[in-house]
Amino acid sequence: MSPSLSLQHGSDAPRLPDVRVEANLSMVIFGGTGDLTRRKLLPAIYALSLEQRMPETFRIVAFGRRDYTQESFREEMTEEIRRFRREEGSEEHLQDFVSRIDYFKGELDKSESFVELEASLSNPDVYPQNRVFYLSTAPSFFEPITKELKKAKLTYKIGDPSWSRVVIEKPFGHDLESALKLNQDILRTLDESQVYRIDHYLGKETVQNILSFRFANTIFEPVFNNRFVDHIQVTASETVGMESGRGGYFDRAGALRDMMQNHLTQLLCLVTMEPPSNFSSDAVRNEKVKVLQSIRIPTIDEVRQNTVRAQYVAGQVDGENTPAYVNEDRVPGDSRTETFAAAKFFIDNWRWSGVPIFLRTGKRMATKQTSITVQFKQPPMQLFQTVQCENDICDLTESRPNLLTFRIQPDEGISLHFATKRPSMHMVVEDSSLDFGYRENYRKTLPEAYERLLMDVMRGDSTLFTRSDEVEAAWRVMDPILKAWQQRDRRIPLHFYSPGTWGPLASDELFDGHAGLWRNEDSLA
Repeated sequence: MSPSLSLQHGSDAPRLPDVRVEANLSMVIFGGTGDLTRRKLLPAIYALSLEQRMPETFRIVAFGRRDYTQESFREEMTEEIRRFRREEGSEEHLQDFVSRIDYFKGELDKSESFVELEASLSNPDVYPQNRVFYLSTAPSFFEPITKELKKAKLTYKIGDPSWSRVVIEKPFGHDLESALKLNQDILRTLDESQVYRIDHYLGKETVQNILSFRFANTIFEPVFNNRFVDHIQVTASETVGMESGRGGYFDRAGALRDMMQNHLTQLLCLVTMEPPSNFSSDAVRNEKVKVLQSIRIPTIDEVRQNTVRAQYVAGQVDGENTPAYVNEDRVPGDSRTETFAAAKFFIDNWRWSGVPIFLRTGKRMATKQTSITVQFKQPPMQLFQTVQCENDICDLTESRPNLLTFRIQPDEGISLHFATKRPSMHMVVEDSSLDFGYRENYRKTLPEAYERLLMDVMRGDSTLFTRSDEVEAAWRVMDPILKAWQQRDRRIPLHFYSPGTWGPLASDELFDGHAGLWRNEDSLA
């Protein structure tokens, strides 16, 4: 995941070496005129170039269907980079960066376009022969593009003097069957080591910090097991609805496919996996796969008992009217697609047996929040009374469990809640906390997720990318839920919730028989 320490010339103290891409390369972005390219990919590569992490020679080719000229495309991308990176870097640096961007007009479904692309890229005086192909396209193009790349001899075999890598955006399949087929189709033309299935959540600094927090601190790892942990909950809530035309995509996907099957499942893996033997990509991913393979596959009865799906209705948020999901742009009026999904899972292994894992995600919720909360078991004896105080006025309350929370966004940090004696003549305790915040401790802006992930692709580090068996193992858990929901079983109702709330009350019932409730943003501080 990161380079080891090395001794620098003229110093006896070990120092971190610079992390940069050494090999010259060309990057081809399929879907080069799309939103992801403008908002994330090009600004991320520009940021890497500002930090002097890019190689001496690199070229970017945006592959698209629109009628741009070289000059008009570069001008538009210049404005986009200014927009998303604001005033970072000099005008000279920006113009040098944009001069490395070429526009290639082509059709994804025509072999001739790939033949023409190969003819352009084969000129080593212009394009470095190491190649990254980024598939920022609709999923239906993933397999045809990889097939055409091989057919046009744009990708190399393992062991060739130059290398080629293919980055694939989510969603990777829409169910288990499609994921298996997509893996089989892609691996007919590429080696697994050449495929980088990207999940931008894994590029977030605070997500990676979960591993360092667990495995670099002696005091915490020994209590990450079923002897001490009551339950774990993972939440990814958003306040947005279907703005910017996203309703067309989302109605085909739904909350479970869009967030739970990938992002939330990855967070679950990181907080529950066993320590890897080292931090090589395969060692880390092997442990994640073991967790996924240990998750109990839900039966139809368990889907009914342990999952909740819901859809937001019309309402008001901050005094403004918001439409119901079925009245959003590009959403059918009779849609039963879930905008909220919650589920309870169990990991049947030695460490986590009997510990419920709660996952929750939704649109149009109270706040934007991504967090993981580990709730520890209560002490075996309640020796102290617990109080909740406002100034000097204190009321007796129920004892509170210890909580460890990883705040992934927007206020990145880690907090630990524990009981301390309140200064008074009474032997009573109250809830206190230790809080680590990235903003307060690091003045430097956290790198964008795509900066880290693109850097890793170019350096050939696949640690933060999902392997084919990871994708398949995650789908084996989620597929029975999707199938049960699609049957429209009356015993698995579609609930409804008002915008600006934390979802349907039915999701609280997942905690029946367990201590605690969902930890919402106002209870994380």
